[in-house]
Amino acid sequence: MSDYLDVNRANWDERVPAHVASPGYHVVDFEDPQYVSEVVRFDRPRLGDISGLRGVHLQCHIGTDTVSLARLGARMSGLDFSAPAIEQAQSLADRLGLPVDFHVADAYDAVDVLGAASYDLVYTGIGAICWLPDIERWAGTVAGLLAPGGRLFVREGHPMLWALDSAPEDPVLKHPYFETPEPIVWDEGGTYVETDVEFATTLTHEWNHGLAEIITAVQRAGLVFDSLTEHDSAPWNALPGLMTEDESGEWRLTRDPRRLPATYTLQAHKAA
Repeated sequence: MSDYLDVNRANWDERVPAHVASPGYHVVDFEDPQYVSEVVRFDRPRLGDISGLRGVHLQCHIGTDTVSLARLGARMSGLDFSAPAIEQAQSLADRLGLPVDFHVADAYDAVDVLGAASYDLVYTGIGAICWLPDIERWAGTVAGLLAPGGRLFVREGHPMLWALDSAPEDPVLKHPYFETPEPIVWDEGGTYVETDVEFATTLTHEWNHGLAEIITAVQRAGLVFDSLTEHDSAPWNALPGLMTEDESGEWRLTRDPRRLPATYTLQAHKAA
């Protein structure tokens, strides 16, 4: 669908001020020089030492995870298709005195904008690749950005979670698990963090990508698949009324969370 970028960008542009103001993004907490986002805190054991790495965060939104990675010692860039989001991200980094450069561009254009074989780490966080229609094209972009020996790190919503719809008692399968030519079209007025804002631009287009499709795309792009870890939690209330939050900000099914893989961490690298 040719207009998905315009449709989604309009929605994400409108979300920016609400997300900056929402307690869910903890923007004010970054005034503490030791603070890193809950998402990056969860990722940290699997990320390991990233000090000195040249990193890029694709689909970085307002940059809270990007500046968190910079606080762990990486030399970070961020890229997102929303100009208001990038404006806020750059403002946050500048206010914190962190040398992070942010760029406005579609994820698929990242190599042209940022340069080929320029990064030791490509990082993609929660709720990113569901906005992209072609996972193989995304994997090719990642491979193009990575320098030899560089690493891909993804933590993302599990395709099983994206395929569910909330029911009064239990989640039920409703949406495609596999990538489809046409998008899943949503028309919803809310967002995933606490806010009183009522949005005027409510239409979005999304795609699911199965785990095998993602791993195969990464391998076809020439990367070496390293690991896949599935988690029973997500950093947002993905199924309202069915999940409970723990002390670290992760949400799990209240009743027997072992039933659902809510997110996963995937790692791969480019051969040296």
